[in-house]
Amino acid sequence: MEGDRFIWNVMSALVLSFCLCLVIAYFYRQTHRGVSYSVSFVHTMILMGVTVSIIMVIIGSNIARAFALVGALSIIRFRNAIKESRDVAFIFMTMAIGMATGTGFYLAAIVFALFASAMVYFLNRFQIGVLTTRELMLKVHLPESLDYHTALNEVFMKFLRDHSLLSVETIRAGTLWEIVYSIEFKKDAQDREFIDELRIINGNNKVALLTGQENINV
Repeated sequence: MEGDRFIWNVMSALVLSFCLCLVIAYFYRQTHRGVSYSVSFVHTMILMGVTVSIIMVIIGSNIARAFALVGALSIIRFRNAIKESRDVAFIFMTMAIGMATGTGFYLAAIVFALFASAMVYFLNRFQIGVLTTRELMLKVHLPESLDYHTALNEVFMKFLRDHSLLSVETIRAGTLWEIVYSIEFKKDAQDREFIDELRIINGNNKVALLTGQENINV
């Protein structure tokens, strides 16, 4: 009888943890932005939640088991860097669900999963914290003979609301400047026309517009 009850608790924790982590994973996929989406990470979230739930079932209220688990996990080294800070939050969400289901707090796990999903949807739907300005990065190559301080001023005044110089370096044995700016276009500015005018000035050398400033190594 005791064995049947234990098996029922294990199956309840595993199934509920799996289902709730699927919900979190679904909203993660639906609200993800950018190019760093990984199916492997989604699977990891689900596996993490289910694994934590069975760990909590095994530990129960046994302090000795808890310390043994800490000692076992201390020898594991994880070397994959998480690319987005937002992903860390989803890992903790699935871990919290696993802990709740593993310790028998099924209602708390369900309420948290629903609340967290609604919160993620709300943040994404209403673009909480998103900048309304169109901020990009500009990387342009200029001949060494040009004064990069003033060569682009006229084009910048025509197309940009704001700009700031981020870096300057020489390339191709000092024959070219590579200059990186953070720029913000005017409301009706066309980036194609902007690039065309820059290419006239820089002798048809490289001009690149980059998005996602925090993810770009300049």
